[in-house]
Amino acid sequence: MTRHIVARVEEIPAGGRKIVRIDGREIGIFNLDGDYYALRNSCPHQAARVCLGQVVGTALPSDVYEFKYGREGRILRCPWHEWEYDIATGESVFDPAVRIKTYPVEVADGEIVVTVS
Repeated sequence: MTRHIVARVEEIPAGGRKIVRIDGREIGIFNLDGDYYALRNSCPHQAARVCLGQVVGTALPSDVYEFKYGREGRILRCPWHEWEYDIATGESVFDPAVRIKTYPVEVADGEIVVTVS
């Protein structure tokens, strides 16, 4: 496993993202309220550059004829076919078995560090 410094914390403001290339892989780095997450920039559906998609919320489980919306700013929507993924876990909203690869992220001395294997 190799650690890579990908950015300084001030480069990715809250709600922001940065796409980097590490060992031939594109990885999206997301800042969700000061917590950083790294996702492979490839949708498991048809390999779209998913990290270019909108960051949104999603419909939540609710009663019949009721509509609940939540998780605003925590869901990544694929730009090709609108599949939705939880940025923190990489899991799809519709099936936890379908997921985007995630990478460990840490902040050290103001630098964002991603570990890839």
